[in-house]
Amino acid sequence: MTAAVNTAPGLASRLVNAILAIKPLANLAKHQARQMMIKRAEKIGVPWTREVETLQARDWKTDLAQVQNPLLSYPDYYLTSFHAYETGNLNWQAAFEVESAAHAVHAKIWQGTEAQGDLMLRQSYHNILKSQIPNEPQDILDVGCSVGLSTFALQAVYPHAQITGLDLSPYFLAVAHYRAQQRQSKIINWVHAKAESSGLPDNSFDLVSIFLMCHELPQSATRQIFAEMRRVLRPGGYLAIMDMNPKSEIYKKMPAYILTLLKSTEPYLDEYFTLDIEQAIVEAGFQVPTIIGNSPRHRTVIAQVSG
Repeated sequence: MTAAVNTAPGLASRLVNAILAIKPLANLAKHQARQMMIKRAEKIGVPWTREVETLQARDWKTDLAQVQNPLLSYPDYYLTSFHAYETGNLNWQAAFEVESAAHAVHAKIWQGTEAQGDLMLRQSYHNILKSQIPNEPQDILDVGCSVGLSTFALQAVYPHAQITGLDLSPYFLAVAHYRAQQRQSKIINWVHAKAESSGLPDNSFDLVSIFLMCHELPQSATRQIFAEMRRVLRPGGYLAIMDMNPKSEIYKKMPAYILTLLKSTEPYLDEYFTLDIEQAIVEAGFQVPTIIGNSPRHRTVIAQVSG
């Protein structure tokens, strides 16, 4: 049995929601959040502007055609504004900026780490994977793989595994495909599909990794995705999730202004923070998960297939 979870946002969160319901204020908050990230990135030596200009100069038609499923219909929850982009993840600008944004957002996790914060966050997750999963997985699915940062990191940890990266954004996958060519790494299978109905075969993976995606989902989608991951995992396989930790004191003490900026770019944050993730995982057919904090504001959740 898991402890009861408070399913109602707190007072500060409700006040922020009221502010963000006013469109001009919401747009201002998104603009401020975006500018804050760009300034932080440039300050710590991440060339946000130059990198975007370099990527914009390429012809992406071939990369896009190689990964895009033109018959895919997008779920309603995905057709909304994410991360200060009006069309969410369905545009080139988001795909070109996500890597720089990751460095900026994770620069403040540990004091003094700056541009190394993102690398340290991923390493903290992988350290837990290695300690909790006794047998090295041979087939790995990286769900919500974005432009491949999490996929390439998993490949470095498990160099002998066959890895599949799945994402809903063809723009992200096109950049991932290009980055894989640059790296001349072992072939990765890029899949443009919904995580809740992936079309992948039953019992085909030893490990499913979901890195920083669940906080971008409504609870109904999260539950469907957990059930789908149970279907594609082999007996004895593992589901591993790394994401924000709702129980972190950092979020509880976050100033209202910063909370407003954060929520302006994350439309489903309340649903994530009030989800009983342990119960949802067990209901999907997994054993009771192990939950370990891997940063001052992130947690790793690992659950093995039941039976």
